[in-house]
Amino acid sequence: INQLKEKITLQIEERITQHQREFFLHEQLKAIKEELGIEKDDKAEELKRYEERVNELEMSEAALVRVDEELEKLQFLPPQSPEYIVVRNYLDWLTQLPWGILTTDRLDISEARQILDRDHYGLDDVKERILEFIGVSKLRGSMGGSILCLIGPPGVGKTSLGRAVAESIGREFFRFSLGGMRDEAEIKGHRRTYIGAMPGKIIQTIKTTGSQNPVIMLDEIDKIGASFHGDPASALLEVLDPEQNNSFHDHYLDLPFDLSKVLFIATANVPDTIPGPLLDRMEEIRLSGYIAQEKLQIAKRHLIPKQIKEHGLKRADVGFRQDGIKCLIEGYAREAGVRGLEKCIRTCLRKIAARKAEDPKADRVVLTRSQIETYLGRPVFADDVLAHQGTPGVVMGLAWTAFGGSVLFVEAMAIPSPGGFQHTGQLGDVMAESSTIAFSLVHSNAVKYKIDEDFFKTHKIHLHVPAGATPKDGPSAGITMAAALISMATGQSVPPHVAMTGELTLTGAVLPVGGIREKIVSAERSSVVDVIMPETNRRDYDEIPESVRKGIHAHFVDDFKAVHRLLFRDGLEKLRARRKG
Repeated sequence: INQLKEKITLQIEERITQHQREFFLHEQLKAIKEELGIEKDDKAEELKRYEERVNELEMSEAALVRVDEELEKLQFLPPQSPEYIVVRNYLDWLTQLPWGILTTDRLDISEARQILDRDHYGLDDVKERILEFIGVSKLRGSMGGSILCLIGPPGVGKTSLGRAVAESIGREFFRFSLGGMRDEAEIKGHRRTYIGAMPGKIIQTIKTTGSQNPVIMLDEIDKIGASFHGDPASALLEVLDPEQNNSFHDHYLDLPFDLSKVLFIATANVPDTIPGPLLDRMEEIRLSGYIAQEKLQIAKRHLIPKQIKEHGLKRADVGFRQDGIKCLIEGYAREAGVRGLEKCIRTCLRKIAARKAEDPKADRVVLTRSQIETYLGRPVFADDVLAHQGTPGVVMGLAWTAFGGSVLFVEAMAIPSPGGFQHTGQLGDVMAESSTIAFSLVHSNAVKYKIDEDFFKTHKIHLHVPAGATPKDGPSAGITMAAALISMATGQSVPPHVAMTGELTLTGAVLPVGGIREKIVSAERSSVVDVIMPETNRRDYDEIPESVRKGIHAHFVDDFKAVHRLLFRDGLEKLRARRKG
């Protein structure tokens, strides 16, 4: 046993001696190289580099104190230690941020107007609102503390508008999506105690843009989630509050950073899912969908030239007739935005490109309505308005979703059997209650509406809202449902090309509803002529640009008596005759 102990001790001593010898020789070699000027001290060089960076930046007092502390710590740490790497990474982040580096704002309204008009057709009211914002900033001398929120359906140009704003004022632009974000650390970073810790998205963006006053787009702010990792929406409160963001505290940096000069532009499809305190901190700018005429011009000016270029084709290879573009808009891409339209154009050009690649001498293709049907098949959207004309019990309403406005048909049918009422069509709680209110109002006023007294005793009433597979909710179909019930019970059809929206009460009062702009756009898209809506929504209607409501005749009502008079007592026919006269 003693011999074994001696053997082990001897082996350990030999290893220690070997390590000491190697260390001594390395240090000796290092000293010789330094003396000859062949090699310099890496740590000293690193410390010197950090000091030079700090001198070039206009760092805050708190940041300078922190840098001094970390440099002192780095000086005494061996380069091989794990903490050395942590401190070095931290100093890299601190010294690579653009402290005091600002781009000069170019607040020229006429130039901004040209850039907005170049990239976007229509949206005149939105452009005007952005130009007003730039004008105020010019007079004030700064654009700091501004948070805009562009709200509208998909594909209407919210993201590209943000990019155009950045270009028009001469600032760096960066976009990141908040959709599905569930971790607060994505915004505010991780503390340095975690392995692989780094700052949050906001500080990363500032570093990437190299400027302390970029335009940062927070895309899909209405789709932020929450989990046991924290609530990113609450973390954004500090970022978007002008009173707080001059000292934003990232967990990784652990010192205040000024975000007050950043222009934040958020985008959302609907404001309903944005937390109230967050929405209060932003200035809303609403974007509605495009009407058919606007889509036609967008396709001609932007989408078709862009897709022809992307598919390697030339103007000499392909052309679009106006009736062909209209066919795409009305039959295949009936939507609020233009993404679906661009997809259809892409599909047609892909087929032409494949043909051209196979036969370079192929003739020029001109896309007409018939040619498009050959490429895309039968139109996806039929003209529902014409299909339902003259059918008693069928009335057109107007709906509003995250994807824009749309028309909504309500169908009523009487079945000979003991009285009763049922509704179908995947109606939500609020819409189901609206149908019950409409039935009770019509039932209790049957004589006034010239309905047989015993009609509801001898018939079961069935109310349906197609399409059956689509969930629906909201109170705005109240007057539409009541009109459908009267039309069904009296056999009088509602005049063609009439649509309506409005909440109904048991006393017959018509209450205001939301999404008027989107509903008017969808009415124009569906060739509606007359729209009945609440009197209290007149102001919303008046704010819609004349170009959007052109061809639409609005009728404002306070109660259902006025609706009944317009639909079933020739009120609309008299108004139309007066207009023609």
